[in-house]
Amino acid sequence: MAAKAKVVLTDYVWDSLDVEKKTLEGIAELVALQTKKADEFLAQAADCDALLNTYAGPITAEAMARMPKCKIIARYGIGVDTIDLDAATKAGIIVTNNPTYCIEEVAEHTMALLVSCARKIPLYDRIVRAGRWEVPPGKPMFRLAGRTLGLVGFGNIAREVAVRAAAFGMKVLFTDPFVSAGQFPAPGKKVELNGLLREADFVSVHPPLIPQTRGMMNDETFALMKPTAFIVNCSRGPIINTDALVRALDAKKIAGAALDTTDPEPLPNPHPLRGRENVVITPHAAWYSEQAMVGLQAGAPNEVRRVLTGEWPVNVVNKAVKGKSRAGL
Repeated sequence: MAAKAKVVLTDYVWDSLDVEKKTLEGIAELVALQTKKADEFLAQAADCDALLNTYAGPITAEAMARMPKCKIIARYGIGVDTIDLDAATKAGIIVTNNPTYCIEEVAEHTMALLVSCARKIPLYDRIVRAGRWEVPPGKPMFRLAGRTLGLVGFGNIAREVAVRAAAFGMKVLFTDPFVSAGQFPAPGKKVELNGLLREADFVSVHPPLIPQTRGMMNDETFALMKPTAFIVNCSRGPIINTDALVRALDAKKIAGAALDTTDPEPLPNPHPLRGRENVVITPHAAWYSEQAMVGLQAGAPNEVRRVLTGEWPVNVVNKAVKGKSRAGL
């Protein structure tokens, strides 16, 4: 009888591993860890056949060289910015992600943050909790209908935000070098980034974190925004240069910010972004719902099962690995 494969889980944020155990039953032994850095899981992963990964990393070429049997690195989430994809392809390691598990949740959270900025809901909640009952501290406020939302990136999540914003009567602009005008039925007019920043009352960022987008919201881009505009981030924290955001807020170049992701994450306490009346921060919670959790937890283990049983996985990020993978696929 052939020995079972070994699957190492680097880290996880849920209470039970029943899904993973059931998915891999009869195929692989699951070794579940709670690590943050590659050096902390490599001792166990040195002889692994597959790696399940949530946040721990980065997973570099050096780390992959220390996992000579690893056939697949399966991320639970959407982003793969912590994995060296070129190195994985060269090493013959398949990398998968889970691109659809929380589209609705992140779109809803984006709109919740946008509305919170527009209606000053967190500010009013704090005022009432402090025993006050006053409208003037929230002034000025403007109705959403007729205002402009600018979407930086027009992927699955951004397009769902566009649908929701249009339902509020907002005008939607988007910029995305990989999406052409009219390519998708979602509301939105394609424009250049600089034009979007000058016109938008709310700028919501949704690009993947790649070298070209890291820090793309910086002193120069904030200077183009309206002083009455808000920026919303439910994508990746490093899309926004944190120091530049603090400078823009201090100089009143923009009206405020709403952030579900930050750089660093979590924000240290104290931090210049904490405690501001015009900044709303949530703890990287946009992805979560009970329904999304089911999709999140099932995605990566099923990709591992496919590879270990000789199938090509569904959501391969480094497609160039096909035909030269360690799995023989």
